[in-house]
Amino acid sequence: MSKRREDQHTFTARQFDTTHADDLDQQRKAENQKAVIVAVLKEGDDLTELRELLRTAEVEVLDQMVQHKDDPHPNTYLGEGKLVELKERCKELGATVVVTDDELSPRQERNLEAALGMPVLDRTALILDIFAVHANSAEGKLQVELAQLQYNLARMRGLWTHLDRLGVGGVGTRGPGETQIETDRRLARDRISKLRRRLQEVKGTRGVMRRERERSAHIPNVALAGYTNAGKSTLLNALTGSEVGVEDRLFHTLDPTTRELRWNGRTYLLTDTVGFIRKLPHDLVDAFGATLEETVIADLVLHVVDASQSDEQMTMVMGAVNEVLKDIGATENVHVLVLNKTDLISDERREVLWARYPDAVQVAAGAGEGLGALATRIEDEFEATLQPVELLLPYADGRTLDELHKLAGDLQQEHRADGVLVRARIPRTLVGRYDRFRLQPAAGTDRTDDGDVGS
Repeated sequence: MSKRREDQHTFTARQFDTTHADDLDQQRKAENQKAVIVAVLKEGDDLTELRELLRTAEVEVLDQMVQHKDDPHPNTYLGEGKLVELKERCKELGATVVVTDDELSPRQERNLEAALGMPVLDRTALILDIFAVHANSAEGKLQVELAQLQYNLARMRGLWTHLDRLGVGGVGTRGPGETQIETDRRLARDRISKLRRRLQEVKGTRGVMRRERERSAHIPNVALAGYTNAGKSTLLNALTGSEVGVEDRLFHTLDPTTRELRWNGRTYLLTDTVGFIRKLPHDLVDAFGATLEETVIADLVLHVVDASQSDEQMTMVMGAVNEVLKDIGATENVHVLVLNKTDLISDERREVLWARYPDAVQVAAGAGEGLGALATRIEDEFEATLQPVELLLPYADGRTLDELHKLAGDLQQEHRADGVLVRARIPRTLVGRYDRFRLQPAAGTDRTDDGDVGS
């Protein structure tokens, strides 16, 4: 495609965005937005997480309304009576937007906006907006755009209602409105395909770089996973001495960040991944597969949980994280539960958590407590995967010796006439790489404990 033609396509796609930005969309983007939040729940009225999402998006929450039903209304999300009550409440408070705690179908969104006469935003659109703000890397921005396009593709119907069909119906009577909708859908699908190809290229490049690192030396990979705002970034800083940005906002960390941890002579790579959340949109999970892959390929996953929450909240967030880990295929990794922010709870509460989660590690990353115990636990988990080897390296092969130092941390070496005898413990998966250096006793001979061969 020529440069001019490509620019024309880009302009058309942007033109769709600005066309959609009618009065309702302009209100969505207005500053100082004030929201009334609504939800359909079987029981309870806890909308704390939705409030936190809106706080992250810098939207003021004026009030909340909950309708207790088994399922939302298929056309309007809320029942007729609740809808009238919501409209009156929004008018009384001067709300500029209504936000729902569930993802709305395109029909529900259109009907709600028509009934209320004001913009309606669902949970998924809100999360996508937050992700768009916090994505810093080129890959992260591609992933956000892909998720937004997939979300909006089903919502293109009705955006061109000012261009109705010509005529009374039948073959050959399709008007410019339907033609433009089809054009926008085609452009969106083309863009989605292009984004997927680019993300696959990025994934392939990252895979090549990872294989190169593994060929030079296998450095254990540790992924920090957990609910958003569990303190993963603070823990990464505390363990590695880095200065990754930390803020009390949901999804403050979106792009994965990797730093080195040195402990007892061994190097570990710690990666802080995107935080998970309840009802995380599936399109977002799919789009961020490349980012979440850091969790899948990790040798060890630290599941970080905010221990200052109630039992009910802890159960909910741990279940949400485990569900996403299952969706992305990260359940085969070794997992260690890390209970963070224990400086915010009483000694009695700590004892309760010890009894309930005896295999967990309790830390207070912000206060610097329990970090040594956690680093030792990481070391122990990797020690269990190591196998002792005895290798005879030629004096000229200093590169392999240096590699073994990185792999094994502490190792024993003895200088002999025929080379350097090395005794070390390395990951089982890498033992085969050094088969050519392993000492093999000659036929009919035994080897003594110190490695010498005798008759």
